[in-house]
Amino acid sequence: MTEQANNGAAAAQNGQGPQFALQRVYVRDLSFEAPKSPEIFRHDWNPAVSLDLNTRQKPLEGDFHEVVLTLSVTVKTGEETAFIAEVQQAGIFLIKGLDEATMSHTLGAFCPNILFPYARETLDSLVIRGTFPALMLAPVNFDALYAQELQRQQGGEAGSNSVQ
Repeated sequence: MTEQANNGAAAAQNGQGPQFALQRVYVRDLSFEAPKSPEIFRHDWNPAVSLDLNTRQKPLEGDFHEVVLTLSVTVKTGEETAFIAEVQQAGIFLIKGLDEATMSHTLGAFCPNILFPYARETLDSLVIRGTFPALMLAPVNFDALYAQELQRQQGGEAGSNSVQ
């Protein structure tokens, strides 16, 4: 058993097995707007937070891929928009030696999971600079979101009569 594991590790080091490496994490785009300031600071703070997240990926040269995680937050207090903040947190990943299904899962769930803590910290920092309380977003289960998206796509392709 140990010999098989050693052979597998040697194959990966020689470029024969699957490879995954994070090359770079960076902010691709950043936006903050507080349309009702300074008046909003004089209202009672009773926030309603709306979070939208999206991921996209594109192949780069060779076995490199860019994955972009977008977090868009709108916070309202009452009927007034306190602020709108958005971050596009991106990463460049070296990924090779994976079958199509595993590659899809890696790009659609695993990579966004790596990027999320960076995006969350960037968003909190941005909001604090606007003198609002940090958002402290809860972790996101990208595996579950990926599975839901696959299920939605398969349902649509199969002509399912399910209500969405």
